[in-house]
Amino acid sequence: MNNIIRQRLLHRLGYEFLDETLFDLALTHRSCGARNNERLEFLGDSILNFVVGESLFERFPQAKEGQLSRLRAQMVKGETLAEIAREFDLGPCLNLGEGEMKSGGFRRDSILADAVEAIIGAIHMDRGMAAARERVLIWYQARLDALELETNRKDPKTELQEYLQSKKVALPEYKVVDVGGEAHAQQFTVECHSKLLKGPTVATASSRRGAEKMAAEAALKQLLGATE
Repeated sequence: MNNIIRQRLLHRLGYEFLDETLFDLALTHRSCGARNNERLEFLGDSILNFVVGESLFERFPQAKEGQLSRLRAQMVKGETLAEIAREFDLGPCLNLGEGEMKSGGFRRDSILADAVEAIIGAIHMDRGMAAARERVLIWYQARLDALELETNRKDPKTELQEYLQSKKVALPEYKVVDVGGEAHAQQFTVECHSKLLKGPTVATASSRRGAEKMAAEAALKQLLGATE
């Protein structure tokens, strides 16, 4: 990673490391060898869960434990972390082994998510918990602000599946119809098909899973709207 790309990433993160070796380590995947980011990832995962959990506890004083757990799971899941990594354009900055590089590891959700957690761990080791907490809350601010306390809302794909089963109809089918964008910021377009729909619902997102969820949500709105 050349210095221009490095400084651009640090600017997006909004952080300057006192010990830059921690930054390098956080970006190093295990495919590079024994010196990798797995320990920092472990630490960052713990910090992320605590900071997000604390923020939810303060934001939703009437929420029950189960509701808080579901909201936290939504915030810290790999898909969300990978979205944050793509906002930072983190993929091209990763240190990957030759095999992972050839297989497109810099685009893989799991590798991107692990790197974000490792960076959180590295910031904690560099300047302590207060610095790590500050960065997490800044990175997550828009997502936390957008949260609503929905009682027992299920995943849209699960809801759609259960609705179709209640109508004794075959499960929905999801088809990827387009993959566009640059290698480090791909966009997936997915269609959701069911014989109860007037036509397939279509959605685009930065991951296949995200696009499937959005297409399922659109299908639910169409089906439930038709029965109201």
